[in-house]
Amino acid sequence: MALTLNQLDLPGVSIIEPACFKDPRGYFLETFHQEKYAAAGINQAFVQDNHSHSHQGVLRGLHYQLKYPQGKLIYVVTGAIFDVAVDIRKGSSTFGQWIGAELSADNKRQIYVPQGFAHGFVVLSKSADVIYKCTDLYAPGDEYGILWSDPKIGINWPVENPILSQKDLENPGLNQISKNHLPA
Repeated sequence: MALTLNQLDLPGVSIIEPACFKDPRGYFLETFHQEKYAAAGINQAFVQDNHSHSHQGVLRGLHYQLKYPQGKLIYVVTGAIFDVAVDIRKGSSTFGQWIGAELSADNKRQIYVPQGFAHGFVVLSKSADVIYKCTDLYAPGDEYGILWSDPKIGINWPVENPILSQKDLENPGLNQISKNHLPA
């Protein structure tokens, strides 16, 4: 079973389209196969899987980790989301640039967001279940965030008034973050 990997405009960020086999009973696809993903250029060891369930209009992000950075392989099992990655690596030629893609249970696409990027998503459907594999374990106290609506980044979110956690509402803009609190 082959998979298609499309490199996006930000280095290391990729859309993956797994082979999907449909018949009258439904469909089958591999959501991850270490050898096939490594052959396609995603040669990371994933150590934790997370499942997020959110309602329409919920925006989670923009989040990143510093001491224990996480690469993430994200896909949707029910519903649809608009998923975003922002390059926040100090000295990167694409620092502060973002890329977004719609992921859904229907299109079965995945996105790989490498370490050094902030990540977030907003739910487009009535609800969505999002699964993401991480390259490092969650470490309480190593959570950082960037304001979802930072005008310097200029993300074109497809919602006007998202539902956010208090923590995400209080995140600083990218230019307000000390260089010591950004990945190299």
